[in-house]
Amino acid sequence: MTRKWLRWMPAAAVPAVIAAAALAGSLPASAGDPLPAKTPQEVLALMAQHAAPSLSGTLEQTSEIGLPEIPKAGPTSSSGAAAALELLSGPHTARVFVDGTSKMRVQVLDRLAERNAVRSGDQVWLYSSRDNTATHLTLPADAGRHEDVGQYKHPGAGMDGVMPTPEDLAGRFLAAADPATEISVLPEVNVAGRAAYNLVVTPRTEGTLIASVAIAVDGQSGLPLSVELKARGQSEPAFKLAFTSLSLEAPDASLFAFSPPPGATVKEVEVPAHGTGSRPGHSTEGGVVPDPAVPESVVPDAVAPESVAPDAVAPDAVAPDAVEVRPTVTGTGWESVVEFPASAASAEAGAMMSSDPLLQQAAVAVPGGRLFSTAVVNVLFTDDGRVFAGSVPAERLLTAAAAR
Repeated sequence: MTRKWLRWMPAAAVPAVIAAAALAGSLPASAGDPLPAKTPQEVLALMAQHAAPSLSGTLEQTSEIGLPEIPKAGPTSSSGAAAALELLSGPHTARVFVDGTSKMRVQVLDRLAERNAVRSGDQVWLYSSRDNTATHLTLPADAGRHEDVGQYKHPGAGMDGVMPTPEDLAGRFLAAADPATEISVLPEVNVAGRAAYNLVVTPRTEGTLIASVAIAVDGQSGLPLSVELKARGQSEPAFKLAFTSLSLEAPDASLFAFSPPPGATVKEVEVPAHGTGSRPGHSTEGGVVPDPAVPESVVPDAVAPESVAPDAVAPDAVAPDAVEVRPTVTGTGWESVVEFPASAASAEAGAMMSSDPLLQQAAVAVPGGRLFSTAVVNVLFTDDGRVFAGSVPAERLLTAAAAR
């Protein structure tokens, strides 16, 4: 997990706090004993000293973000838009297997179908039983931790969304925390039969749709066990991802071996080294495809002005010898708005918004475009081909579009 969120802790305190958290985490607790009291800094340090685990478990995801009911993805539902929206709505179950930094398998259990993402070393397979389609990738030498599997999902393989893990989401949200964000520890909770610290991140601004993010941190290992997102004006969580069962033993090695079943359509995808091109799964002939499980725009600093890399834009969005277009960010922190300039990719996305029945059901017409609105993120597709996104009220996006 990224350690970017440690930046708000006093630099001199980080080594000592991490050492104390590591020592405390190594002491066994008796069943039923309350966890030792910890400050927010100490819980963050406990997470920071947590190494890539070996684990197997079952994840449950629930979502009440205001989307219309979408038919469950299965053999009778082949629309990429249907798969993406379906993963954003309603309950989902996934099995997760991890062994160190380079072996991971995620099985998303759809009704009458299954999606798999399997990484073993530099080999990645993405498979959907819905249409018996697989994509194979060989990761470059600079590929990062196991979370990178999600970056290489490919819509052509039916992998319009692979559920993240609580550790993935915790890292994203904590990366947005700064000294102006309130971070507190509430009474401990029990997740998958394990006592956990309840770390709560609360934006101190009225300009965001997000009310709070609660992260359950395992009191023994420091592993995030659940992430719960609340939207302003809602009493129930808008989004929750949590382990319902968990073992910290190494999974069987055979789980990370994958061969496509007979008759499967297999697509080989070349993965460029970091910074040399667009990542597979982030662009297709149809344009940019965001991670539908949790849109990156939910996380305020997911696209910071200084971190927009050249490969953030699909190759087909830039004409030969043309100046490369890049997204820009206005505002800061939780109030950030990301603008994607007009391009072939954004135009295609806008056309899909206008023509796909499911997307039409989820979007509404507004002055100058169409608005895809949820309780935690809004996305505006303008008539002139631009796209604006952020965890901010719709009026903020309309204002940003009108000002440029």
